[in-house]
Amino acid sequence: MGHLDHAALGWLTPVLSYVMACTGAALGLRCTVRALATTGRSRRNWLITAASAIGTGIWTMHFVAMLGFGVSGTELRYDVPLTIASLLVAMLVVWAGVFAVGYSRDRGRALLLGGLTTGLGVASMHYLGMAAVRLHGEVSYDPVLVGVSVLIAVVAATAALWAALNIKSPVAVTVASLIMGAAVTSMHYTGMLAVSVRVTPSGDALPGATAMQFIFPLAVGLGSYLFITSAFVALSPTANERESSASAQRPVEPATF
Repeated sequence: MGHLDHAALGWLTPVLSYVMACTGAALGLRCTVRALATTGRSRRNWLITAASAIGTGIWTMHFVAMLGFGVSGTELRYDVPLTIASLLVAMLVVWAGVFAVGYSRDRGRALLLGGLTTGLGVASMHYLGMAAVRLHGEVSYDPVLVGVSVLIAVVAATAALWAALNIKSPVAVTVASLIMGAAVTSMHYTGMLAVSVRVTPSGDALPGATAMQFIFPLAVGLGSYLFITSAFVALSPTANERESSASAQRPVEPATF
């Protein structure tokens, strides 16, 4: 059996992955709050931004954590199409969940359905990303820990959507994003604890790209997107601020006697 190292770079990858999960969650919650305060095209655009932020944060968290993953006795490579597919899965399922709660009239039903769909999608993203790993050996999973990781994903997704519907203040959003980041990161590492590898020594070259060749540049790019979008959202006026500004610019009608 190969020895698995989940923090080959020390605390850097666990801490950075948690930061990325929290950033995506915070940005997604703020965008959803903005969306629910608007209608029409503006609501749609804010929901798209929210889903993109949450999906990007979850995917980036996973693969930043994977930068610290290693197995003794074998090199690791990543299948590029499968890795890209895992990113698309993360985006699509989060979009489905966010739009379900953003437009449904029955918020309770939408919350349960959206949380289940999004949670299963997040778990699918994780295990699709793991399927993209290429190594000399055979990967197996502990079914109990896999089930626990899927349960954590569903609970975390449902909590995220509930927070998007019910939390408005910046302080509450910050606290909720820290909790959501912890839940998503816990799901990842629970899933990783389910992994075991039987290494088969070989001198053959592995197909695919190394983490530094492919995943690191992509994670940096998506991480930059999160931080730039965060700055945009922070500087964008809220609906109340726009209404106050419009009221201040209206001409004052002269009094009549």
